[in-house]
Amino acid sequence: MTFWLLAFLIIAGVAAVLVRALMRPHRGEMDGAASDVQVYRDQLKEVARDQARGVLAEAEAEAVRLEVSRRLLDADRRAQERDEHAPGNRRLAAGIIVATLLAGGIGIYLTQGAPGTPDLPMKARLAALEMAARDRPSQEEAETAAAPGLPAPETVPEDFLELMERLRTAVLERPSDIQGLTLLARNEARLGNFAAARRVQERLLAAKGVGITADDLAAMIEMMVFSAGGYVSPEAEEHVRRLLAGDPGNRAGRYFLGLLQVQVGRPDLAFPIWRDLLETGMADEPWMPVLRAGIAGVAAGAGVTYEPPAVRRPTAAEIEAAGAMDAEDRDAMIRGMVEGLAVRLAQEGGGPEEWAQLVHSLMVLGDEQRARRIFAEAKEVFVGDEAAMTIIRDAGARSGLAE
Repeated sequence: MTFWLLAFLIIAGVAAVLVRALMRPHRGEMDGAASDVQVYRDQLKEVARDQARGVLAEAEAEAVRLEVSRRLLDADRRAQERDEHAPGNRRLAAGIIVATLLAGGIGIYLTQGAPGTPDLPMKARLAALEMAARDRPSQEEAETAAAPGLPAPETVPEDFLELMERLRTAVLERPSDIQGLTLLARNEARLGNFAAARRVQERLLAAKGVGITADDLAAMIEMMVFSAGGYVSPEAEEHVRRLLAGDPGNRAGRYFLGLLQVQVGRPDLAFPIWRDLLETGMADEPWMPVLRAGIAGVAAGAGVTYEPPAVRRPTAAEIEAAGAMDAEDRDAMIRGMVEGLAVRLAQEGGGPEEWAQLVHSLMVLGDEQRARRIFAEAKEVFVGDEAAMTIIRDAGARSGLAE
């Protein structure tokens, strides 16, 4: 009821403004209606003055007076006719305006809105999301629904299938054999038996008991999510919480926690998690393609405008290779990468994250003078862009560069 009352008041206010403007006589109309009559009256006065001065004879004055009087009467008649019809026309137009506003406003709401939908304040909305999250499908239900759409297993030799049968038999005979369970879970997944792999992994966790590692839990979550077609079930959520309780910074756990928040309708909670993973991760982390493809939509759902950084981060293999170098070669490699970034920004430009990285890298390399010059240049490049300037200023502050 409150909604309809407010809507009616808004429509009435708009209609009142339009009708008032319509009913008010236009200045041009008022001038036109009065000007002809006034002109002829002035002419009659002028004729009388000319006759009194002797400029016009009495006969000439009378002839002119008759002609002007005739025109005056005609102009007055036309003005009265227009005044009689104008209010009616304006009232008709006002009625059309009011009817159009009412019919149009109500019609648009009935077709595009949600009539009868009660108010949904944020507190009630969040409570509904929490209830939906508690009532979401179980792991078994999700696996059954997802099974037809999962990718087909890769083709394997016959002798491998024979080995798998032997392995399954051996694990049945020795249900607590950790090595056997590990191999069986991994190879069931390779064969496309994802639900079976998940069940074997559960047995592996039970066999390990207190010896379960973060990698074991991460593998469990991956199998559960994959066998459910990418869905984080309540059972998988328990393992995510368990993993992060023991290792809060675990990147796999944080990724799946963000995925869970997306699926239960909380992009506001997912976005900061995924943003941190994207901006601090290595290029070959398995979730990077998903983050890059989906984070813009997650950010929009959280009410944030976000452009993923274009900075290419090193892969784990590149980091490992750098660790095997001696100090001189490693320093040369790092300087080469920094110089390559500097040349590209000078020639092609780039985002504020790349400029910030260049400033930070130069400071790490001890080239403070050049870092200050790049810092000043970056502020000139992004002047007027407050979001970019915030990134640049933060980089300068972290690097110890005063404004």
